[in-house]
Amino acid sequence: MGEIVFTGGSVFDGTGGPAFPGEVVVRGDRIAAVRPGHSLAPGDEDATVIDCSGSTVMPGLVEGHAHLTFPSAVGHLEPGFNPPVDVSFFQRPPSAHEHLALAERNARILLDAGFTSAYSAGSLTPGNVEVQLRDAIASGKVPGPRLRAASFERDNNPVRHGAENITPTGLRRFIAEQAALGFDAVKLLLSNDDVFVPGGSMQTQYTAEEAAAAGAAAREAGVWLNCHAQNPESIKLAVRNGFRSVYHCSYADEEALDLLEEHRDELFTAPAVGIMWANVHEAHEFGIDHATAERMGSVAQLEAQIALYPEMRRRGIRVLPGGDYGFPQTPIGRNARDLQLFVDLFGYTPAEALVAATKRGGEVMDMADELGVLAPGFLADVLVVHGDPTQNIALLQDAANLTVIMQGGNLHKRTR
Repeated sequence: MGEIVFTGGSVFDGTGGPAFPGEVVVRGDRIAAVRPGHSLAPGDEDATVIDCSGSTVMPGLVEGHAHLTFPSAVGHLEPGFNPPVDVSFFQRPPSAHEHLALAERNARILLDAGFTSAYSAGSLTPGNVEVQLRDAIASGKVPGPRLRAASFERDNNPVRHGAENITPTGLRRFIAEQAALGFDAVKLLLSNDDVFVPGGSMQTQYTAEEAAAAGAAAREAGVWLNCHAQNPESIKLAVRNGFRSVYHCSYADEEALDLLEEHRDELFTAPAVGIMWANVHEAHEFGIDHATAERMGSVAQLEAQIALYPEMRRRGIRVLPGGDYGFPQTPIGRNARDLQLFVDLFGYTPAEALVAATKRGGEVMDMADELGVLAPGFLADVLVVHGDPTQNIALLQDAANLTVIMQGGNLHKRTR
């Protein structure tokens, strides 16, 4: 397809400035121009013109904490993947081929929801399913968000991994193995979690020596480190050893906050608030009443995040929406709800939440110079949203409002 001009609507370019009446011109896989007003320029008579009247033209969304190998998606709920209430999914795990097919389905559903890129927070199982998925999407074989793939989530359990593998040497070997499989990032559970064991969020699962070995091994192998970190000590271990994405952080103390702020240009955080909100308020049909949510730690974590993340926002720490979608109470495809929770619970304006999901998303993808913003030379990832999400962020949760989804200049969806 030749040149495409989006005209007649408002433009939110992802930088945080106000939306303005304007046009976006796409040539090939790149944005050729972003210009004010609605007067087609000379030469546009040969272009494909898309009328965006009553709509907002904005960058594609980026999921900053993706789990595309988790089994539940909109229209495909898996109640057996709901620890600790129901873990029957693991009694009949999919084959590698089946798991890849599941992940491909999820990738399409996430793209249908307006997410044109995704940064993985970890694969569900060992193996290289996410690497295969990433490469299939990149080649155009499978529709889905461009992906940064991450290894399965490694704890430091001697029963699961073998005592010889939980040493600094074993950890170095593990990271080298995951890099050799082709992953962009390696995921470690630096802290445990209340879902797995009572009080688990306050249990640190790696020593300072092991965390340092992980940081050194990742640098040598050329991969990033992601981590699940709830308690203050695990957060500090992550920051001091060069972890790039530090997830949850629910119980960060003042020292941990100071460290996160000091290194705010080197790392990203993501609370995964959607799963906490769902467990506390929306998961009764899946066996999670309020008492169960309290035992799972969800009530306490949600309260802690509501207190913590406005302070992170004030300190300028890069916080990404999304995370832990793929459970039956948080199916993949509902990811845009996190933006609403950023507004309702953390004090973000709708425009700030959009920046977190676009411009900051381009940064976590390590593509800040070509992704997440509508600007000349950037990749043409474009959403046309009926209405104005800078005023009503909830519009993004209804796929019917996404009248155009463009990824890299290709029209994935166009509602005529």
